[in-house]
Amino acid sequence: MTDRPAYLPERLALLSDLNAAQYLTEGLLTGKEDVPAMALRKRVEPLPNADARSELGPVRDLMDEAMRMWRDGKSTKADAWVAPRLHATLRLTRSEAADRRFWNYLALGVAPDYVVWRHMSESREEGKLPSVAASRFRGAHYTQAFARLWWAAELFRNGPDYGPAVTACTHQDMLNTTLRLDVIDHRPTAQAMVRLIDRGIVRNGREINALASAINTSAATLMYDVISPDVERDGQPLQRWIDASEWAGPVPQKTLPEGPDEERAPDTSVEALADYFGELFEDARVRGREPSGDSDA
Repeated sequence: MTDRPAYLPERLALLSDLNAAQYLTEGLLTGKEDVPAMALRKRVEPLPNADARSELGPVRDLMDEAMRMWRDGKSTKADAWVAPRLHATLRLTRSEAADRRFWNYLALGVAPDYVVWRHMSESREEGKLPSVAASRFRGAHYTQAFARLWWAAELFRNGPDYGPAVTACTHQDMLNTTLRLDVIDHRPTAQAMVRLIDRGIVRNGREINALASAINTSAATLMYDVISPDVERDGQPLQRWIDASEWAGPVPQKTLPEGPDEERAPDTSVEALADYFGELFEDARVRGREPSGDSDA
């Protein structure tokens, strides 16, 4: 199985899509080869700022701990643990997180072994080796191994509270489906979806997919940000949180870290959408659900 890089520098870096593609070999994707760390290092670009956020060690420690904790279990369960801690460790702005080069380097230069461990599929074709999709190393924000976790934590956290993000990341269909939707950038929408899961109204992957489809379709005619407004975003709490990375210690492993001290989504807006989405879900087509609306187990 792919091992951790033989060479790990002190700082994170950027790796272009073009350069990343050179290392996405069949050997790596099937877990039979390692990434040539020294060769890759020659292809990277330094981060613009060499502050505490650029330290590689804390990120690598998180991956090591996740693989240790779930070494005998299902690797998908690591997502809910890693997502908030990765977000709180990196302390990125959305602009920084939109740079694919950053995530390319995390996947290939910092923790390719984690990507293989977490995303190795089971081959269903005779004679074909299990493999990892190349998009887990170099891909869109909703498929790339680390970008998807960071954005899930960013979009589903409620101010400093990562609890809703943990709920979202516990369900793979929330990651696989809702991260693709533009409407999820509206905080009351994201929180209302999580609230339906917490209340047991939406319970499994099929129901999550049906709810997401209904919400997205309804958004074509109903502006959620008008009927359920969010507070105006203030960038100062985020900047203070980023500045605090210079003296902040490692994120806690047994308790949730705290995100930026931003104002939470208005509860009245979240409740209004939760009620509306609940009505949408009652009429949504869920594969396997009886016409009466009873959900399958």
